[in-house]
Amino acid sequence: MARNRNLLPNNLPQLQNLIKRDPAAYRDEFHLQYQHYKALLQLFLLNPSQQSEKLEELVMFISQVIHCYPEEMVTYPEELQVLLRKHSSVLDPGVRMTLCKGLILMRNKDILSPHMLLPLFFELFRCSDKLLRSTLYSHIVSDIKRLNHRHKNNKVNTTLQNFMYTMLQDSNKIAAKMSLDVIMELYRKNIWNDAKTVNVISTACFSPISKIMVAAVGFFLHDDSTADDNDASSDSESEFSSTRAMIVSKQTVKKGKKRERKVAKALSQLEKHKKKKKKALGTSFSALHLINDPQDFAEKLFKKLDRSTERFEARLLIMNLISRLIGVHQLFLLNFYPFLQRYLQPHQQEVTKILTFLAQASHELIPPEVLEPAIKTVVNNFVTERNSEDAMAIGLNTVREVCVRTPLAMTPELLQDLAMYKTHRDRGVAMAARSLIQLFRTVNPDLLHKKDRGHPSQLEDKKCSMVYGELRAESTVPGSELLDLVSGEITAEGVPREQLDASDALPDCDSSHDDGEDISSHDDGEDLSSHDDSNDEDASGGEEDDSRSNVTMETSTTSIAMGYSRVRKSDRKRWRKLQRLREKKEAIAANVEGKAPCDRVRDEERRERATHLVQSRFLTQEEFEEIRRKRLLAQVDSVGKGRKRGVDEVIGEEEDVDDWGRGELVSEGQIENVYKRQRRSKEEKLASVQAGREGRDKFGVKKGKLNPKSSTTNKEKMKTKAYTMIVHKKKSKSKRSFREKQQALKASLLKDQRRR
Repeated sequence: MARNRNLLPNNLPQLQNLIKRDPAAYRDEFHLQYQHYKALLQLFLLNPSQQSEKLEELVMFISQVIHCYPEEMVTYPEELQVLLRKHSSVLDPGVRMTLCKGLILMRNKDILSPHMLLPLFFELFRCSDKLLRSTLYSHIVSDIKRLNHRHKNNKVNTTLQNFMYTMLQDSNKIAAKMSLDVIMELYRKNIWNDAKTVNVISTACFSPISKIMVAAVGFFLHDDSTADDNDASSDSESEFSSTRAMIVSKQTVKKGKKRERKVAKALSQLEKHKKKKKKALGTSFSALHLINDPQDFAEKLFKKLDRSTERFEARLLIMNLISRLIGVHQLFLLNFYPFLQRYLQPHQQEVTKILTFLAQASHELIPPEVLEPAIKTVVNNFVTERNSEDAMAIGLNTVREVCVRTPLAMTPELLQDLAMYKTHRDRGVAMAARSLIQLFRTVNPDLLHKKDRGHPSQLEDKKCSMVYGELRAESTVPGSELLDLVSGEITAEGVPREQLDASDALPDCDSSHDDGEDISSHDDGEDLSSHDDSNDEDASGGEEDDSRSNVTMETSTTSIAMGYSRVRKSDRKRWRKLQRLREKKEAIAANVEGKAPCDRVRDEERRERATHLVQSRFLTQEEFEEIRRKRLLAQVDSVGKGRKRGVDEVIGEEEDVDDWGRGELVSEGQIENVYKRQRRSKEEKLASVQAGREGRDKFGVKKGKLNPKSSTTNKEKMKTKAYTMIVHKKKSKSKRSFREKQQALKASLLKDQRRR
């Protein structure tokens, strides 16, 4: 036992284990090591740049067991912090890393408070040691996450946020960039997701350092690819490339179980990489909404953009952020649109992104005269025959996306001109023009030519064009009048269904009035009779024709009052004509030409019941689905000639119309939505060939016997004979060459000459 005790001073791991088990029994050994540490520290301070492995071992040893002697080691953490503050730039990397690890150990044991340690670690970001910076970065993020695990530690958060605000203004580029990365990572992990954090990050958008500015702008755009020198991304890319190489080598390398396991692991990593690629970049709209003064922020960004000398990619990021700010907060930045017009050329680099920014930056509060020049610039530069079909389709899609958000920016002349491209030879251009027509059929059909407005549906009344600044408030849920308000035996008002059918039945225009109580018809008859009486008084004489006409009119008036069933057949035609004239007058007065008065009464009754229903209770999700379906059915049963579209055909257009103008973002795919026939693979081509051969006869000449029992011809028999039997015929019948013909001609001429 004594011999083992003598070995303890040289065996620090064993001594550390024993001290943790019984601190009081090994107090003397610990004090001996602590005195040794002080002596080595005094020697180390004479030359801080030297390497000292023994000092590193003692620092880690004391940091592991310091919680066993808290009263005697009060000054130890402060000594390490002072040493790092004074000599951080000249310390050996190994010694500096050991000192930081010792402080991290003491912080994990709650010996050090975060107010004391984390500011020091932020200052150590200035050191030119990449491994140290990554270690401190991971510790800071995990430590703050642990502090806010159960509840928000506002006191610590406020102190650190104030310190980080000063670190973002630091002259050291690396320290400022790492501090910004810490803040953004904490926001993405929903640890610091308050307005103060967002506004601290917003100040970094005006940093003179390009990397910091690009990273801050990319945070609001939620584009992680904008962060330069990202070690994690480079590592993942290298890992991805090695995975691809392993999969490719599977076809050439000798197979085995070990290699199969490696390839399976590589395939799983590749799938994860593909999922990360496919995952859509969620836009951080919460961050955009938390900015204190978005108007001032957008104006400062545009001022920086207008005077910027950054590379074009960085300026595109600023344009994107400004356009999103304008669209989300509906800001007024009228100089931004003439600025974008400089880049609206088909040959411009990343022109589709710039067109997307133009659509994002438009909203209904912008004056139409501000956006009209931008729309005309797009049309003049893109929608022309001198450009390619793709450029024309992109231009039309851009005009559509702008008009979705600002319909008043379109003029009737320009819209009717663009609508003529619906018959273009290229399908992409035609589809883009038709989508523009479909938009204005829903928004403002008065701007379209009469033939492009389409057939009015039973659901929609005549739309009135809105003016700038007009706001229309709905008094009820649109389409709620289409619901079946009578469900079962009780109506929406709580009245039994039988009573509703008996008392609130609507009049039918085609039914006969046997009781003769049609007041409107009676009034018309009285007016007509009084009109005839006045004419009779003005007439002179009292001739027989006038008296006959008076008798006829009195008879017709009496017959109308008595009822339709009691009138003679000769007067029924006249009553129907009067009825049609009266209905036409009522339709003109109500400005619903072509709609029967009884239908108007039904519509008004439905609207009243729908208003009462919406005001009395909440609609369920099933009722909203029913409203949507009935709106589609009403659109299918449109009035007019031509083929009626089915529900399935209308659903796609209806969903597109519903989604128009609701999104705060405009994706690049909406601008580049150009129809192109995709190139098919070899397997798809073969599959289509095989599908076309099904149920089809073989190719070839269909020559056969008229009588299947008849014998074969000599030509057919020749095909089945042996070659040796017909070889002599083939030689005699084969064509001679030119040389053979020459020789034969020469021989015949010589033979004739001899005969002479």
